Amino acid sequence: MFEDLIVIDCSTVLAGPSVGTFFAELGAAVTKIENPAVPDVTRTWKLASEDKSSAVSAYFASVNYHKQYLKLNFRNEKDLNELLVLIEKADIFLSNFKKGDAEKFGLMDSYLQSVNPRLIIGKISGFGNDSDRVAYDLILQAETGFMSMNGTPESGPVKMPVALIDVLAAHQLKEGILTALLHRTKTNNGQIVSVSLYDAAISSLANQASNYLMEGHIPGRIGSLHPNIAPYGEIFHTKDGKLITFAIGSNKHFQILCTFLGLSHLPSDERFLENVGRVKNRSVLQQIIQEIISRLDSTEIMSYMHEHFVPAGVIRNLEEVFKDSASKQLIRTENIENTETLRVSQIAFQLNQ
Repeated sequence: MFEDLIVIDCSTVLAGPSVGTFFAELGAAVTKIENPAVPDVTRTWKLASEDKSSAVSAYFASVNYHKQYLKLNFRNEKDLNELLVLIEKADIFLSNFKKGDAEKFGLMDSYLQSVNPRLIIGKISGFGNDSDRVAYDLILQAETGFMSMNGTPESGPVKMPVALIDVLAAHQLKEGILTALLHRTKTNNGQIVSVSLYDAAISSLANQASNYLMEGHIPGRIGSLHPNIAPYGEIFHTKDGKLITFAIGSNKHFQILCTFLGLSHLPSDERFLENVGRVKNRSVLQQIIQEIISRLDSTEIMSYMHEHFVPAGVIRNLEEVFKDSASKQLIRTENIENTETLRVSQIAFQLNQ
């Protein structure tokens, strides 16, 4: 799809490099450029089980795929000129420079576009282009409300187990760059696309933001529960030792679930007649459902739910996830610097004729 596209990836960590990988998977020629003395820090972010002597970590591999690697020191005139030669022919330039670094290196947006007017510049920052704050995903999760909502009353604030703000910012940057590419087909001019982790996080608060903005509701830590729907996110223990959960988003789903559990009287119970009542009385409802679930095997439950189109799922760990043939189709392998690497695809959509 993008076989004629040339991408220069000077970004590090997760958000920017994942954008480079996105275009690489779609056929673009992507060159990742690192400082020879200070390479991408994620090369050192290793599990205790990883080879300490390898220059590649699983974390690094997760967002670096099908790239060519080049070491350049932008403070060295020869190296900088080599970069500028590449930029002359490039379509996209990715970076997450700290405030002031672009000026220090002589890589200001205006200069890059004077070298190549068709260049699309994609930039990731933590708190906006004018902020010099050092930003990591954890800090953004803390300062944009995510940690305050995540966890349980007993656990206290909890960060999400993936760098989700980085992932969200990467998606925003992809969308912006694709929009700029479309614009370029009409004007033949490049654009500057900037995304901050902060803005990406705030824009992803979605329904929780509107719950606050419209109703003044400040969500507490309710684990996997949904503030607006029940039963939704409650965890149930089955007879065969599995953990399952339901996403009962309608009265119809609730009626089908109750019929299966032999609780046909519940949908007409005033406490559970409508979703608002089920949210208000969710603890009592969970206890009633759990009593029946504990007598049933997960396979029996899931078979019925699937057959009757009721959203339900068994909680699986990653070993169980990657035994699934559907997830295996998203695994990509590559040898990087003599290390066999695996990651999941950055492409989750399908294009058909």
